Amino acid sequence: MFCNLICSDHQQAMAERVSLLTMLAKSQNDLPAKRMKDSYVEVYLPLGSEPKLREKYLNFHNTVRCKHIQTCSFPFLLVLISYSHTYNPALKRSPLSIVTALVDKIDMRKHIIYPDCDIKFTGHVTWVGKTSIEAKMHMSQYHDGTYAPVLDATFVMVARDPENKRAAFVNPLTPDGPEEEKIFQEGEANKSRRVDLSTASLLKVAPTDEERKIVHSLFLNTLDTKTVSFHSRVLPPNSVWMEHAKLKGLEICHPQERNIFNRIFGGFLMRKAYELGWANACSYGGCRPSLVAVDDILFQKPVEIGSLLLLSSQVCFTQGKYIQVRVHSEVFDPLTQQHNTTNVFHYTFVSDRDVPNIIPKTYGESMLYLDGKRHFNQTVGISSTILDFVCVCVEKDEVYVFFYITA
Repeated sequence: MFCNLICSDHQQAMAERVSLLTMLAKSQNDLPAKRMKDSYVEVYLPLGSEPKLREKYLNFHNTVRCKHIQTCSFPFLLVLISYSHTYNPALKRSPLSIVTALVDKIDMRKHIIYPDCDIKFTGHVTWVGKTSIEAKMHMSQYHDGTYAPVLDATFVMVARDPENKRAAFVNPLTPDGPEEEKIFQEGEANKSRRVDLSTASLLKVAPTDEERKIVHSLFLNTLDTKTVSFHSRVLPPNSVWMEHAKLKGLEICHPQERNIFNRIFGGFLMRKAYELGWANACSYGGCRPSLVAVDDILFQKPVEIGSLLLLSSQVCFTQGKYIQVRVHSEVFDPLTQQHNTTNVFHYTFVSDRDVPNIIPKTYGESMLYLDGKRHFNQTVGISSTILDFVCVCVEKDEVYVFFYITA
């Protein structure tokens, strides 16, 4: 009975959305250009004046759960920014479905977010393609009589038709002045960077000469000097075999976490993957780690209601106090016994002490090691004090993303 109600509500909502198809622009040239100030928003989170609201955002350290803000507050605000850019006063309802394609970067300016001080969010569109929108958002917190910066974030949103079946055109963006032109060109550079990272994937091309030397060096360091055999391996001191640094979990996907398309909301998947990755890093390092970065989150397939979601986390690279964790999620169909990958997550954590070295045994584990090293170098190489979060999503004819809101 309950399942029938869910399907009925979903069908009714989709039928209402179909009627908006005729309102879509045939080309981007049919839409008026917008300016950056047209999409500017300013929103407050009154943690200081609303104790009941404060409880929702607290963690066990009695500080604000930054991950909760990223997976709950950010999507709504970024979609609001995007709808402000595409707003047409002649229409009572927007025909666009705005989805989050990727989180390009989040720079943490402050490591502690106070639980009893108000937070302010500001943001606007900074770059536009034909169907995609880059938006920047800034978060600051009121403390000692002024608002101090906490983090800066860059997201890429994608416009879809009312049924979320194909891309839809968005208003072009016209920079106003040299400063806005510089911001717009940074968006172009970000797009090129993401393409370069995708084409260099170890799933597509062989490791570089330097990376092959690293793999061979790891192999030589684990050979048993007492034997002349490729199969006799010895674990070096203060090291852990990669196969022993795993942690797994399972989630039953209930309808409470669904979106308008009757599929599981991506923020739920992102939160569960982070919690498993954090627990694995905590177990590996022997203490509570801090999140440094989220990098290269790829969303491949949607997760249906009722799915058995299998999550598998793997420590794939370590250096000093840093722990690189990869979380792989897949859905399992008990009727067909088939496994289908839905998402891959990459997290960088830091411990308060040096952690054991992770050592791969097989070629596949060596590729995981190199991939983890790449993500680690990209994160730490950007800045040793600023925390960057990079999430990559493949934009195809049918794009599946982790946040969805309609106006």
